[in-house]
Amino acid sequence: MSVGPTAGETPPAAGGWREGDPNGRRQWFRGELPGLPVRIAYETWGALDPQRSNAVLVLHALTGDSHVVGEAGPGHPTPGWWDGLIGPGRPVDTRRWFVVAPNVLGGCQGTTGPWAAAPDGRPWGARFPRVSVRDQVAAEALLADALGIDAWAAVLGGSMGGMRALEWAVSLPDRVKSLLVLAAPAASTAEHIALASAQLHAIRLDPVRGMGVARRIAHLSYRSAPELEARFGRDRQADGRFAVESYLDHHADKLVRRFDPESYAVLTEAMNGHDVGAGRGGVRAALGRVTARSVVAGIDSDRLYPLAQQAEIAEGLGVDLRVVSSPFGHDGFLIEVEQVGALVAELLAGDPGGDPGSGAAGLQGSRRA
Repeated sequence: MSVGPTAGETPPAAGGWREGDPNGRRQWFRGELPGLPVRIAYETWGALDPQRSNAVLVLHALTGDSHVVGEAGPGHPTPGWWDGLIGPGRPVDTRRWFVVAPNVLGGCQGTTGPWAAAPDGRPWGARFPRVSVRDQVAAEALLADALGIDAWAAVLGGSMGGMRALEWAVSLPDRVKSLLVLAAPAASTAEHIALASAQLHAIRLDPVRGMGVARRIAHLSYRSAPELEARFGRDRQADGRFAVESYLDHHADKLVRRFDPESYAVLTEAMNGHDVGAGRGGVRAALGRVTARSVVAGIDSDRLYPLAQQAEIAEGLGVDLRVVSSPFGHDGFLIEVEQVGALVAELLAGDPGGDPGSGAAGLQGSRRA
């Protein structure tokens, strides 16, 4: 039985990439936001064309990283989180597209975050400045500038990555030609913030053990009630514990071995602050700034970010809401690769650089007239 740390046990040290660890496939960019020097770890696949017009930005969720595709190995504790979506002959075909995936600002897989050295030489830790989704996009824009990418052919993101994808299209509309927002809201709600608050309190009481508790809380919102009932019901293990408890322990234990609790807190607070309409006249007015060809999709069993929240974005963008059918709740955006891949392929087929016959007319998720 795999369980998380219990009373009397020594919990594992906080995880994440650290200086001296293998780089793996990471590349590095250094820049500066106001008052904050930043280093961004990122990975790429494919080749940038001479016009620099075929670049696709892929944005990860809360505990993801730049390793979208590939095996686990030195420098990469887990395999690619969207394997099956990117590569030769796949929906994002790397024979045609140049794919860029950065680790988010505040993360713990190579990009500047609480684990990194502050100007005084000590790790930032809890002193790391509060960052917003808009700050994270600003850091990614610096990376795009360094790569010579004036506009992305597409920006793709799910969950927290979907928040950043939407923010890209709202704040920098001229730099986003097409957009996929998947299983994400236009603004975090009171319920989202309340759920996150319990996780943040656990981490502040005991960072490593608390992150295990936070993961247990979060994971319940990532899966659906019918799936948990079908998989576990009231089954017990030989020691008398409920099987679903062991399942949550397993996911908590995995996370504390690969992720940094301070990063978890920083990113959770950034998600709590997400609101594309703040300072822009509200959500509807902000969405009116988007010029990208857009697909907005949600998961029919998602109880973290229900379909009504994607419907708000779709309506504001003047597109049809696309629905991914899945028993897996919010995690369906990672699991249902075939359905998500079909949406991505459809979006990219409508790119101006694509086949002349494909066009936007066949894209049901494109902006309605």
